[in-house]
Amino acid sequence: MATVDVDQSSAEVEHRPRTDVPVFAVAAGLALAFLLYGAIDSEGFAKTGGSILGWITGNFGWFFVLSSGAFVVFSMFLAFTRYGNIKLGPDEMEPEFSTFSWVSMMFATGMGIGLMFYGVAEPLTHLNTPPMGLAEPGSDKAAHLAMEYTFFHWGFHPWAMYAVIGLAIAYFAYRKGRGNLISAAFYPLLGKRVEGPAGKTIDILAILATLFGSATSLGLGALQITGGLANVFGRQPYGKVAAAVVIAVLTACFVLSAVSGVDKGIKWLSNANAIAAALLVFFIFVVGPTVFILGTFTESIGGYLTQLPAMSFRTGVFGGADWLSGWTIFYWAWWVSWTPFVGMFIARISKGRTIRQFVVFVILIPSLVSFMWFSILGGAAFDLQLREGKDMKAMLDAGVETTLFGTLRSFPLATVTVSLAVFLIAIFFITGADSASIVMGMLSQRGHEEPNRLMVIFWGVSTGAIAAVLLFANGLSALQTGVIIVGFPFLIILIGLCVSLWKSLREEPFESTLRPRLRSTLRSQGREIDELEEDIEELEAIVRNRTQPTES
Repeated sequence: MATVDVDQSSAEVEHRPRTDVPVFAVAAGLALAFLLYGAIDSEGFAKTGGSILGWITGNFGWFFVLSSGAFVVFSMFLAFTRYGNIKLGPDEMEPEFSTFSWVSMMFATGMGIGLMFYGVAEPLTHLNTPPMGLAEPGSDKAAHLAMEYTFFHWGFHPWAMYAVIGLAIAYFAYRKGRGNLISAAFYPLLGKRVEGPAGKTIDILAILATLFGSATSLGLGALQITGGLANVFGRQPYGKVAAAVVIAVLTACFVLSAVSGVDKGIKWLSNANAIAAALLVFFIFVVGPTVFILGTFTESIGGYLTQLPAMSFRTGVFGGADWLSGWTIFYWAWWVSWTPFVGMFIARISKGRTIRQFVVFVILIPSLVSFMWFSILGGAAFDLQLREGKDMKAMLDAGVETTLFGTLRSFPLATVTVSLAVFLIAIFFITGADSASIVMGMLSQRGHEEPNRLMVIFWGVSTGAIAAVLLFANGLSALQTGVIIVGFPFLIILIGLCVSLWKSLREEPFESTLRPRLRSTLRSQGREIDELEEDIEELEAIVRNRTQPTES
C-alpha cells in the first residue's frame, strides 16, 4: 500500500490558522493595485501592458512553444509506462465520481467557455486570414490550415498542461498526504522551504494566474452573451456597459454556485451543460451539411496528426511571428494561466484514478470532443462560405463574438438554438468561474478542500471586477495582454512541477507500479513483494546467461 509521507502531524496542521495571511494579503494587494491602476489610468495601463507583452512574446515565444510540446511528451510517457499503474491515492482507494460526471466536470471547467466563443470564430478567421499567410484566403488550402491550427490550439497541448499539474497536485495531495497546494508538490525539490517564502510565492503566483485566466474568460463570455442577446432581440450590438452588467450577473451566479460546493452546484451544472452542448451540436450535425461535416472531421484529424510535429515547434523565426504571438502564444499563455485552478480542480475530482486513467481521460477524451465540436460548428460555417456562397467574412468583421449566432441563424429553429447557445455560454462560464473561486480560496487557506465562504465570495467578486476593468481598458486586446503577462512566470512553475513529480515517481516502491489486478492477486496469494523481486532477478539472470556467447 502507498505510504503517506507527511512532515507535520495532523494536530499541528489543524492548530495553524486556516487562512494563510501572507499568501492572501500579498495576492489580494496585487490584485487591488492592478484594479486601481486599470480604473484610474486605463490608457497608461494598456500602454504598459502592451510593452510588457511585446517583450515577452519577442524574447520568449520559443519558450512557450518548446515547453508546451514537452508537456505532451512527458504526460504520455507517464501514462504508457509502468508509472501509469500508480494510483492517485492509496492503492485500495476507489474513484469518488462516476466517469460521466468526472469527464463532464473537467471538460466544463477546462475550456467550455472558450469552445463557445471560438467554435465558429477561430476556424472562420483562419479560413479568411490564413495562418502566417501560408495560403490564399478562402481557398481549399486555407480551409485545411484553418482546421489543423484550430485542432492544434484546442487539442493535446492545452490538455497536457492541465494533466501535468493535475497529476502533480493529486499525487502529492492524495498519495503522499502533503496537502492540496501547488507549493506542496515541490517538496522533493524544495524540502522544508515549501513552508517558507519560496512556497508562498508559488501559491501567490497560482492565485494571480487563476484570477487573470478566469477574468479573461469572463470578459469573453460577457462579450458573447451581449452579442447573443442583441441577436435574439434583433438589436444593434450592445456596448461595454451592457457587458459590465452581464459580468455582474454572472459573477453573482457563479459565487452562489461556488459556495454550494463541488458535490452540488458544480456537479449538477456540469452534467446539465454536457447534455445541452451535446444537443446543440447534434442538432447542427443533423440539420446541417452532415456529409461535409463528417469529411471535415476525418480529413482534419489526419492533417492535424500529420502536421502536429511541425506546428508544435514553429516559432515564427523565419516569418509569421506576429500571427503566432496573437494566436498560438496567446493560447499557450491562456492555458497556462488556467492550469492552477483547472489542475487543482481536476485533482480534487480524480482521487482513486490511476495515472494512466487520468492522462487518457484528461488529454485524449476532451481533445476528441473538441475536434468533433470544431468540425461540426466550424464545418457548418465553412459549408456556408465555400459551398453556399454566404459572405461569412462580413460577419467576422462585424465582431467575432457574434459569429456563432450568425451561423446558427442559417439553420432551422434559429431562435431556439441561439437562446440555447446564450444559456450554454452563461452556464459554461459559471462552472469554470465557480471552480476558480473555490481554488483561489483553497490556495488562500492552506489547501482546505472546503474554503471559507467569505473567501470564495471575495475571489469571485475580484474576478468580476478585473474582467470589467480589462474590458473598459482596451476590450479583447487587454484581456489577451493580461493573460500572457501572468501566464509567463507560471510556465516556469509548471516545468518545476514536472521535475518534482518525476523525482518522486522514481522513488515509488516496485509494488506500486504493478497493474492493480496483479497487486491484488499477489496479496490474495499471500506473496511478499520481496519474493517477487527475487523471482524477477533470477529470471533476468537466466536470460542474461542464455544470451551471452559461449566459449568455443
